[in-house]
Amino acid sequence: MSDGHHQTAVYLEDTYLTAITGHVAATGGTADSAAWVAVRENIFHPQGGGQPADRGWLGECEVAPARDAETGLVVLHPRDDQGRTLGDLAEGDVVAARVDADLRLLHAALHTAGHLIEAAGRAQGWVLAGSIHFPGQARIEFTPGETAASLAGPEDREKAADRLRTRVASAIADDLPVTAEQDDEGRRVVRLGDLHAAPCGGTHVRSLADLADVTITAVKMKKGRVRVSYTASHRPLK
Repeated sequence: MSDGHHQTAVYLEDTYLTAITGHVAATGGTADSAAWVAVRENIFHPQGGGQPADRGWLGECEVAPARDAETGLVVLHPRDDQGRTLGDLAEGDVVAARVDADLRLLHAALHTAGHLIEAAGRAQGWVLAGSIHFPGQARIEFTPGETAASLAGPEDREKAADRLRTRVASAIADDLPVTAEQDDEGRRVVRLGDLHAAPCGGTHVRSLADLADVTITAVKMKKGRVRVSYTASHRPLK
């Protein structure tokens, strides 16, 4: 593959665009000869930053997006159980691409809710230590610093959970806008109104009122970290 292949991260520009007609930017193969395709107008979010990959299709072939370490492109591999390849496509070909819209909205809701819980945790004096936004296992982890002693007992942790819930509910009720911009270092920074800002390459809802069923299910201490488990979904689109 030659240098200079351009790819636009459409999934970062519009979370809610889930189908597009685009063009093949590049093709290639892995060490085991499995074909892959990269599209110029890329609507597929690859796994990364604690967010799972989109489920998607190129034409009728179900594909799995992944970031290619060599080229930096998001490339599409046919699902193993498909029995089909993308080998007939060539650079410049017109292709129809789409992602599972319901799953996209779920991932965006979980990721945005994770930022919101991070903001609520910071307000308690905690420092972000890690995050995962996968359905069924979403959690934010913090180092509690000087507040560790105040989380010693189950009742203390439940009180902390209630404080988190109050802050989260207030921000959703205020319907803070969710925006993204480039900082001076060229990083994409996602903002929840004036409440929170963090570098992030994930998909997000338009504003916090898009979030539904944001539930903090547990606050636990694990190996000196505060682990906040949660669930969230996206409100039905109007």
